[in-house]
Amino acid sequence: MADLGAFTQGLDVLLVDGKLVPASGGATFATANPATEEVLGVAADGTAADMDAAIAAARAAFDDGAWASDPAFRARCIRQLRDALQAHGDEMRALTTAEVGAPAFLTNGPQYDFPVEDLGYYADLAEGYDGWVQDLGEKESFGIVSRRSLHKEPAGVVGAITPWNFPHQINVAKLGPALAAGCTVVLKPAPDTPWCASAVARIVAEETDIPAGVLNVVTSSDHLLGSQLAGDPRVDVVSFTGSTNTGRSVMRDAAEHLTKVFLELGGKSAFILLEDADVGAAASLAAFTASTHAGQGCAITTRLLVPAAVHDQAVEAAAATMGALAAGDPTDPGTICGPLISERQRDRVQGYLDLAVEEGGSFAVGGGRSERFDKGWFIDPTLVVGLDNSARVAREEIFGPVLTVIPYEGEDQAVAIANDSPFGLSGAIHSTDPEHAMAVAARIRTGTLGVNGGIWYAADVPFGGYKESGIGREMGVAGFEEYLETKAIAIAD
Repeated sequence: MADLGAFTQGLDVLLVDGKLVPASGGATFATANPATEEVLGVAADGTAADMDAAIAAARAAFDDGAWASDPAFRARCIRQLRDALQAHGDEMRALTTAEVGAPAFLTNGPQYDFPVEDLGYYADLAEGYDGWVQDLGEKESFGIVSRRSLHKEPAGVVGAITPWNFPHQINVAKLGPALAAGCTVVLKPAPDTPWCASAVARIVAEETDIPAGVLNVVTSSDHLLGSQLAGDPRVDVVSFTGSTNTGRSVMRDAAEHLTKVFLELGGKSAFILLEDADVGAAASLAAFTASTHAGQGCAITTRLLVPAAVHDQAVEAAAATMGALAAGDPTDPGTICGPLISERQRDRVQGYLDLAVEEGGSFAVGGGRSERFDKGWFIDPTLVVGLDNSARVAREEIFGPVLTVIPYEGEDQAVAIANDSPFGLSGAIHSTDPEHAMAVAARIRTGTLGVNGGIWYAADVPFGGYKESGIGREMGVAGFEEYLETKAIAIAD
């Protein structure tokens, strides 16, 4: 792991109007290592005045600057940012493991390397998007022949509010397309992982040509600054990723001015093991997935649906895998399940495990805090059995390394159970017959699905959900277009 000493000096600043500045009044707040509980250092504790200044800077940069009208320049700046983040990869990966508790192996993928590479995709979109102007041809109306066209334009100022679980991936999934589209951005990262955003802010300010005000970053311990950002009339789009309950609050704040919202929210996704599946392999994969990054992912499949006839076999395979993936030191390259992000989150997950017992369930493996560590917010991967889909543990998003096994009788019931959820974010289906699996996939109401281990995650794939899992899509061309407005123009011949 890289030495973070020098790299993390001076991360107690905001990025406002192109300048790295302390919070007004000089306030700071601590950021901690979830694996050791040790304080890493402090971040700038932004205030309402700081947020107001950041929004004003973004507004001025959009209204008065050339960013919105120069896609080639935008592409060059985004590639600069990609290259600079790659150059600092060793330090940024180590920082991510230290502040997020992300297992080191994930920083070589979706926790850092993949989203940084994805910036190249968004730079290409800035230059190569072919939907800016669409010719609709001529039409006569009231004796007037008009030539009609549709024009896509940058939406304006984007308020981006992001969570702590995959901070780089989610920050890039908002910043990349928004900046490529010609928007300016105010980023409000989660209080749990401020340094991940502050480090990017410093790199933007010192190592790119991104103009002042185009990207502003306001770290703060005050969640109400997110409400301020969402409710400000100078903001044109609010892009939020987080819990469904918080998403509702963001939507209420934005509704005051009818501000456009993108919401990527919670999930309780089903992993369906069909009757013709390889039981051992599929159940083991489900257990591995639910344990990764301590289950702190909205799209992780946390309900394992298995045919009743092979229930015990599936439980045995999943329990063996989860038992082998006991919570570990995230700096160890072999660790799959690291710590929970905070003591509060660990206690929340433990509360759900206690609830599972109250609801009549039991644990095939795990069930509580890891006994391997005296410090750190660890819970061992846990397999819950003995509950049906009506249990709260099977219906509510836990955000911990917890997998609930639910038996079913017949494929129709499997589909019904999978769809019997307030969420519809993701899912997985396993069968030895790919056509059969695809037929079942067509019946599942979710935004993404992996069939037989297929991986849908990529910069060019739109991500989002049905029902209470959100509104709109992130990434891909669809995600890019979330940051555009549509204008129709007719000119009389």
